[in-house]
Parts: sequence; structure tokens; C-alpha cells
Amino acid sequence: MPYPETKVYFDGSHYIAIPHTTRPGLKRSYQPEEEIELSEEPSSSLSDAEPIECDVLPFEDNSADVSNIGIENSTENHCGVTETSNQTNKKRTTRKELFENLYDETRNLKRAERKKFILKNMAQYFKNMKSAKEYVDRQFERKLRNLICRRIRLTRKVNLQEFNYFCTFTYDGSKHTEAEFKSKLRSCFKMMCHRKKWKYVGVWERSPEKQRLHFHGLFYIPDGSMPGELMKVNDYSPVKKKVQYTLQNTYFNERFGRSDFKPVCDRSELGNAIAYLTKYMEKTGEKVVYSKGLPQFFITDIEDDDVVCTIGADDSKLLLFDNFICWDEGEYIGPVSKDTISKLRKSN
Repeated sequence: MPYPETKVYFDGSHYIAIPHTTRPGLKRSYQPEEEIELSEEPSSSLSDAEPIECDVLPFEDNSADVSNIGIENSTENHCGVTETSNQTNKKRTTRKELFENLYDETRNLKRAERKKFILKNMAQYFKNMKSAKEYVDRQFERKLRNLICRRIRLTRKVNLQEFNYFCTFTYDGSKHTEAEFKSKLRSCFKMMCHRKKWKYVGVWERSPEKQRLHFHGLFYIPDGSMPGELMKVNDYSPVKKKVQYTLQNTYFNERFGRSDFKPVCDRSELGNAIAYLTKYMEKTGEKVVYSKGLPQFFITDIEDDDVVCTIGADDSKLLLFDNFICWDEGEYIGPVSKDTISKLRKSN
């Protein structure tokens, strides 16, 4: 067979195969990042930011050690004499840690304003503005690349599974603290997955106005494994500005707060749910939470007759026919289907 040990994923429309390749191991030497001393608190607004010109050096003396730059604090003693102190509360960190902190603090800003704010607060830790801008640009590229990888991973995992509900669980302050709500809800999901074969993928989010904690997720709930009862509740939607009915679960309402269950009946609704989760993942930067047993790929041998064409960068992937045959180490398994995939090895 021309393509043994191939990783296959489903993109929502077609099966795509990634042929197995052997690559020599790369030895990467880890070099600890240089530590810097924070000499001042980050600026809290953009209104007082001066225009940033990348061709202008912010420091006249580039040979100075920027980690030792301090701020003189002037105080007035009880006699009315001004005293100057060169001692400041300095904290040692790395440029990457500083970038991450500033990046988290500016989630509500637009991309251009966010980059300007971070560059303004990090410029003093570089020898000139050009090197500072290059560093910040690289970090923004890294963030975008990581986000794309997380989005691809989410889509592949979801498309390879079967989900039947899109659920939202809302924090109720009369029942738990936020920490308890988060911990106990995850423990409940873990128990349901272990005992009743649930599967889920979701993300934590806060409402924009009240900052109330939510969990949005896609769930696979097998028949007969739903705790409590689903009941129809008429509810006013402030977003749609109309009364609509929702499905709520008595078990989760009593223990955690409000719950909303929406059946996922077809591929279009599944795509909308993926887009919804992706939006919150990008907006808040929260990591996606997965249950165990959600692989990205299944592994099979592919015959040459089952390949439509090569696709992707450098033709590194294979577009497969919808009824291609699956083989496991030379053993015939059958045409691709839900049952066939369940018999094959999985991979992430």
C-alpha cells in the first residue's frame, strides 16, 4: 500500500489524510531568557501616549544598562524639606512575561491600540525603538499562530465526534463562589464522562455587562444518561429583544445555577456551535476545555485508488473519496464509517 500509517481527519465536508513521514529528531538547546527589572508601573491609558516613530531612538545613550534605570521618588518630610529617594520597588521578570501580562490587561482594546500600548510600556527595556517594535511584532505573530493552531485543533476534534447538545451553564452567586462553581461543575462533567460516557468540549466566558461567569460547550449525552429532567421555560432574551423558550435541566439548575440545553440536529448547527466557541476563545483568550478521548485523527492505511488528489502546501496532504477503504496494518477494516473509525487507532 502506498500510504501506510496515515493520519486522517474530517474537515466537515471531506476526509483529509496526512501521510506518515520520518524526520530526524532535532536537538534544541534551551537558553533561559534574560531577566529585566521593572522600574515603573505600566501606563494605564493610551491618551497620554506620545506618537511612536520606529526610526527614532528613545535613548540617547544606548550603552546604558536599561535594567538598572530607576525612577527618583520625591517626598516631603514633616519639616517641609523635599527628600529624594532612588530606591524603587523593582520586580525581576523576563520580557516575555512582561508582554504576556500587558497582553492580558489589554484584551478589550483593538489590535492597533493594544500593540501601541504594549510597545509604549516595553520600549524602555530595549536599546532602541526599532528592536522593541520587532520584538512586539514577533510576539503578536506568535499569538496569532497559536490561536490558529488552537482553532484547527478544536475543529478537527469536534468534526470527528458526535455531539447532540450545545449547553450553557451560568454561575449563581447564591449557590457557590466562582471558584467553587468552576471546580464543582468540572468535577460533575468528569463524573458524567466516567460513569455515563459523556463527551464535551467548551470554553469559559464572562458576560460583557455583568461579568457573570458562564461555560459554553458542545456535549455528547447518550440516550438515558441525562440526569434530572429537561423542561421548557419561557425567557426574555435581551440580545434578540423577544421572549423565547429554552430547555433547562432541573439537576443542574438546583446544584449550579441556570442551565440551557439546545439540541444539535445537523451539520449546520454543529458548524454554528464551533463558530460560537471559536469567537469566545479568540475574544477572551481562554483555553478550550476537552474531555478525555477526543482525538484529532484516526490512523489507517490508504490505497492509491482512494486518493482524489494531493492538496495543501507542497502537496503534503491527500484528499480522499467519501467511501475510501480503511486498513489497519494490512488488515481490512471496511469502508469509512462511524463504526469503522471506532475500530481504528486514534492520534492527536
